[in-house]
Amino acid sequence: MKQTLLEVSIQDSGYGENHKIVENLSFSINRGEIVGLIGPNGAGKSTTIKTILGLLENTNSKIDFINNHTYAYIPERPVFYDELTLWEHLDLAAGVMEIDEVQFNERAMRLVRLFHMENVIHKLPSTFSKGMQQKVMLITAFLIKPDIYIIDEPFVGLDPMAMQDFLTLIELEKQRGAGILMSTHVLDTAEKVCDRFLLVTNGKLRAEGTLEEIRIKANLPGSALLQSFNKIVQGVMTNE
Repeated sequence: MKQTLLEVSIQDSGYGENHKIVENLSFSINRGEIVGLIGPNGAGKSTTIKTILGLLENTNSKIDFINNHTYAYIPERPVFYDELTLWEHLDLAAGVMEIDEVQFNERAMRLVRLFHMENVIHKLPSTFSKGMQQKVMLITAFLIKPDIYIIDEPFVGLDPMAMQDFLTLIELEKQRGAGILMSTHVLDTAEKVCDRFLLVTNGKLRAEGTLEEIRIKANLPGSALLQSFNKIVQGVMTNE
């Protein structure tokens, strides 16, 4: 039996009274599943995520983190405190989530080593490369072990080894029972790791379900996710 962690119901949401980006979009995230949020540029994926996070004022929506489940957000563009080192960022996150010192040190060092960041733990992330900054965001999120991960374009800037490490950790978190919502343009990778997909175009949910269900929607049995995605998007563009 599926256990729902997050329910999202967006009647409309955007950046002003007359600037609605997303409309009539509803879905849920269940325990132990990875859901891919996919769509072309400008489709409304980031607006959907911002609505879930409560970052938009102009929204008519209901976002329910059931039973106050915890979440971690990994943004596409890393954000840091300029005056804090990598280790101080991790220590701050651990303090907020009330992780005890022994667990913190064990988890933090394991993740730092996994992403090969040992030599910069006492340096400022604001001075790091884009890829290294993305690693810091990943380490911080995996450190706190939330019930839900909300991830926006995690592969941007990651080298192949870091990408594989990220995918391995995501699979382990799924097995632990975390729910993962991941927005991405890397459809060949999403096809391999996601259990379900939400295809959004022009601010509306056009298709959802497993890869097989997306293929049926596109009338392309046995196709890759990218082919089905393109077929559905082209159909929407033709009809609107």
